[in-house]
Amino acid sequence: MAWMTPNMKMETISNGGVGKALGRAFSGETLFLNHYTTEGKSGIISFASAFPGCIRAFEIAPGNELITQRSAFLASTAGVQMSAYVQKQMSTGLFGGKGFVMQRLSGNGTAFVEFDGYVKEYGLAAGEDMIVSTRYLAAMTETCTMGVQSVKGLKNKFMGGEGLFNTIITGPGHIWLNTMPIAKMASSIARYIPRSD
Repeated sequence: MAWMTPNMKMETISNGGVGKALGRAFSGETLFLNHYTTEGKSGIISFASAFPGCIRAFEIAPGNELITQRSAFLASTAGVQMSAYVQKQMSTGLFGGKGFVMQRLSGNGTAFVEFDGYVKEYGLAAGEDMIVSTRYLAAMTETCTMGVQSVKGLKNKFMGGEGLFNTIITGPGHIWLNTMPIAKMASSIARYIPRSD
């Protein structure tokens, strides 16, 4: 919460018990959630992202679930559930840049998701692929599948500066790519910070 009118009431809840709370923690969120309601007339509440970027609203419904990067969930209406999404393929979890665990948003309602930097959306047809450098996938609809592929050519792998593997997303569905992953931004800034020896 960044700001709110005085008639907003906050209550900290586990939202589903210990199992769901642990699942949220496993996917990069906190054990407990803050639940806000208005007392009397309608109120105002505002949420802010933790890093420069943008916040997008998504309508979540059965058949319209969303898979996001860890810690992307910002807020939602009461009907949305956030849980851990575990990669099914070991190679994707190890080399895909997102790790084994992402976040899954399901249920019914509006979810607010924060993205790092500018975000670009693409619609993928059935069987259509997008090759993404690791860490740039921000979100995808649950109908998409994710895998990894090796960068082709020894010179490209070891002298190209792009790493050994890329993430490959296959449609049908939508993907959202961010332009400023936190880890990339941190490594870019780190070289300008003087070291104290």
